[in-house]
Amino acid sequence: MFSDFEQPWGVGCNPVGLTQLRTVAVQPDSQAAASARSQVLFEAHSNITDGDKPMTQKPSARRRFIKTAAATTAGGAALAAPMISTAQTVSMRFQSTWPAKDIFHEYAQDFAKKVNDMAGGRLKIEVLPSGSVVPAFQLLEAVNKGTLDGGHGVVAYHYGKNSALALWGSGPGFGMDPNMLLAWHNYGGGEDLLEEIYKSISMDVVSFLYGPMPTQPYGWFKKPVANLEQMKGVKFRTVGLAVDLYTEQGAAVNPLPGAEIVPALDRGLIDAAEFNNATSDRILGFPDVAKNCMLQSFHQSTEQFEILFNKAKYNALPAELKKIIDYAVQASSADMSWKAIDRNSKDYAEMKKAGVSFYKTPDAILRNQLDSWDKVIARKSAENPLFKKVLDSQRAFALRAGQWQNDYLVDFKMAWNHYFRKG
Repeated sequence: MFSDFEQPWGVGCNPVGLTQLRTVAVQPDSQAAASARSQVLFEAHSNITDGDKPMTQKPSARRRFIKTAAATTAGGAALAAPMISTAQTVSMRFQSTWPAKDIFHEYAQDFAKKVNDMAGGRLKIEVLPSGSVVPAFQLLEAVNKGTLDGGHGVVAYHYGKNSALALWGSGPGFGMDPNMLLAWHNYGGGEDLLEEIYKSISMDVVSFLYGPMPTQPYGWFKKPVANLEQMKGVKFRTVGLAVDLYTEQGAAVNPLPGAEIVPALDRGLIDAAEFNNATSDRILGFPDVAKNCMLQSFHQSTEQFEILFNKAKYNALPAELKKIIDYAVQASSADMSWKAIDRNSKDYAEMKKAGVSFYKTPDAILRNQLDSWDKVIARKSAENPLFKKVLDSQRAFALRAGQWQNDYLVDFKMAWNHYFRKG
């Protein structure tokens, strides 16, 4: 049995017909190609000798048909071919709000690498450390103006432009953990609210939030703090809306950028400070200037990172590169979460070996934090309608999602104690 392309034509076959058949056979199997192939088969068979009397057909008409069919097929194949972009590389200069040695700057570089790898050379993001172009707290304006194409930081750093921005990092949280707040941002209306706030302060930026941060310590202290009374007058570093919270608790707050905290502690400009996590705190040198760290706090229990783009620069990108950025954000969020667990736990163990005293923040101070939040958010809501709008949205989402999480999640501490703290 032979296919149309394998017929044993033998002696007497018109070689022109066979050549024509092979020409059409290699074309894509479009309707035009199928039609041409059928016509050639008919013509080839028609030119096989009938005894010694070959049947004849005008070769000029046949050639005209084959030429037209081939051209139609080739045109169809060209239209069906995938469109491959050959655009030149788009370079973007980013700056993080973190010192070069901090793991947060590493997270920024991780994001850039994912984009660069997936873009295959069509988009290249370079990330500079804090202060390379502008100070950390000026990142938003630099990206807005196009001084930088983008940046990596936290929304709470923009607190001075609109107090509502602090609610994406420091705020009551209503019992949500950082991942739940990201769920609210992506599916509960937070993304639209953040865009509305940026428009209200004339910031033409595109914002992506990712990377739920572990709960941050209450702070590092040169002298242990056992009760709220001992917080009165303490010169303390924090940022965002947490400034109002610690002020409410009696501290004298100075909102320094991350790179300036340890030098300020070392020189006695501040008495205590919080930054973020075990790895960052160790790398930045907190254990060298303070030996007491109070774990657990509600001052920044729902924070995440922000990746900013200058809107004009971002909008100029083709759709496929925008999608690569979107998926790189999501991949970086997962990767950062896993890396944080690994690195934070290792650095926590190392700092304990080095003589740092870690102890749980007393419940009385934690409850006072929640009471203080009530006062702070009531005051801010009265001053700023957007602040209240964000809070109301968070509260509604937290009521539903928190009920589900609290009912469904098992007590993992019980299982850990069972295996590692027997007796």
